Amino acid sequence: MALQDDLDRLDTAIRQLQVKWDLFFNGAEKKPPAELQSQVEALVKRYSNAEIRNNGERFRYQSLSARFTSFNELWQKRLRAREEGKVFGVHGLRADQLPPPAPPPAALRTAGGSAGGPSGEIRVSDPARDTTAVRELYERFLEERRRAGETKTPPFESFRQLIGQQTTRLQAEKGAQAVDFRLETKDGKVSLKARIVK
Repeated sequence: MALQDDLDRLDTAIRQLQVKWDLFFNGAEKKPPAELQSQVEALVKRYSNAEIRNNGERFRYQSLSARFTSFNELWQKRLRAREEGKVFGVHGLRADQLPPPAPPPAALRTAGGSAGGPSGEIRVSDPARDTTAVRELYERFLEERRRAGETKTPPFESFRQLIGQQTTRLQAEKGAQAVDFRLETKDGKVSLKARIVK
């Protein structure tokens, strides 16, 4: 099926695009991946107004489209900051120097209303859609590990799968609408703590 093939291509292309943007922001690539970005945008637009009758394919398209949109917003924000001479993110400023992120609706919540504080919690209700929140949690996790002296860096995809599994399990077992994640450092070890939201 043409749609199924395009969805497979879109999934692969988004992953490749994520890697290429990361390489660019890390300084390994001199130019942003504009060509691949255009290809992904074209694939997303091809089905944006199309009627997709198969529920599974429609859900997969919507998930991929939402994931691309979230990543694209993050990339453009980082690109603007870079052009303005500001550097932020995993390889830039420390977490306490970061500009406060613009949270997606119902995806990000920080304790006490403070933006981006170390005690902040990040809410995940749908791991497939809340990619911006998961990415923010991942960057905080890496930063805390560096502060604690841990040098190993888990890949984002593995981290995202872990958050997805924990969220899905807690939603199924505890009837949670969402899960608030926070970081806790004890005895030099950084761990994730989850709190269900009903």
